[in-house]
Amino acid sequence: MDAEAAYRRKTPRSARLFALSERLHAGGVSHNIRFFEPYPFVARSASGSRIRDVDGNSYADYWMGHWSLALGHSPPRVRAALRAQAGRGWMHGTCSEPAIRLSEALSRAVPAAEKTRYTASGTEAVAYAVRLARAATGRRRIAKVEGGWHGYGPGLVSSVNWPFGEPEGAGMEAEGRAVSVPYNDSEGSLRKLERAGKLACVVVEPLLGGGGGVPAEPDYLRSLEEFCRKSGALLVVDEIVTGFRLRYGCAYERAGLSPDLVTLGKIAGGGMPMGAVCGSDEIMGLADARAAPREKRAYVGGGTFSANPASMTAGLETLAGLRGKHAGMNELGRRARKDLASVFSGAAEVTGAGSLFMVHFGAAGPVRSAADAAGCDLGAQRRYHFGMIAEDGIFCLPGKMGAFSAAHGARDAARLKAASEKFACSLRK
Repeated sequence: MDAEAAYRRKTPRSARLFALSERLHAGGVSHNIRFFEPYPFVARSASGSRIRDVDGNSYADYWMGHWSLALGHSPPRVRAALRAQAGRGWMHGTCSEPAIRLSEALSRAVPAAEKTRYTASGTEAVAYAVRLARAATGRRRIAKVEGGWHGYGPGLVSSVNWPFGEPEGAGMEAEGRAVSVPYNDSEGSLRKLERAGKLACVVVEPLLGGGGGVPAEPDYLRSLEEFCRKSGALLVVDEIVTGFRLRYGCAYERAGLSPDLVTLGKIAGGGMPMGAVCGSDEIMGLADARAAPREKRAYVGGGTFSANPASMTAGLETLAGLRGKHAGMNELGRRARKDLASVFSGAAEVTGAGSLFMVHFGAAGPVRSAADAAGCDLGAQRRYHFGMIAEDGIFCLPGKMGAFSAAHGARDAARLKAASEKFACSLRK
């Protein structure tokens, strides 16, 4: 039985429900990347390292809520704290102590976070970071790296998918598109940045989340920072994926950076709706309606649900629960990358860092950028991921990198290796 037939056979209720979803939602989903052929399974529950669908199938989960669940699904301490907070209210529309305590924790763990403003999503956090940079510099143009994903904010949805020079879709103003530079290519990036004129900021991820799980080389990040210091642009480090994922704090510190602004989300919100833009007193002060005159103020509204006490509680408890957990998570990731590189020796390259991993089939050489990742055999990558969903009870969202959590263990890693060995055998036939 082929993988699709096996999948259809074990997910009939998901098929029926997704057919209804297609009638009710554009494309059947509310986030495009959640769709995969022939249809995504419909989740019913999740706990620890496992997610269960409406047909009763259980999967070892490596998608982990868009990589946001570093403690696993529904960790007891977060669940208990949310239950207690629900008794006190989950939406106040004013200041709450959990938000203050979470910002205290962030300021201790993230040197750049002298002040924080919360949003309800990572997209909003990066959009506000760009607005702050424009207000601080008086400039409009911004730059980002090819393959960098920073949400759906204006000007940032460009050079996300290969080929990078083409528009990402309709309805986007060309005037607002960012200057795009090649990832992990200091010479090429600096050449484009210097030709771009006066920039408000350069936005970069320390590891390409949606662009192939590719870590930035420290020298590359330092070259971008040096450009920013010389040119007057601000350095914005997007740590929505990497913040508290690779270590307790942010990845930028490993490269010795001093960013002007940092964005957070996902893990820092404990898997609840949350984004944050953090920066120095001076820059974040531009969002203070009391301190900045209207013509110089950066309007950072946050939205109705910004800093809601439920999200703040989940984030605070998650950060507390993560202390001491990164060594184990990162060891699982390191071992998986090593095992997968051995299993697919010669047939694939493996990228990632810490607890993150991704396999690229048919790579012409080392995968150092989103362009390298896009040049690989994406069909084989999707067959690999889908085959594990259909036949092995392992959920890696097709085309996306995988993530271990504190709830995963050696048995999960062994099952991942065994399923990968089976796929490797099929490639040799």
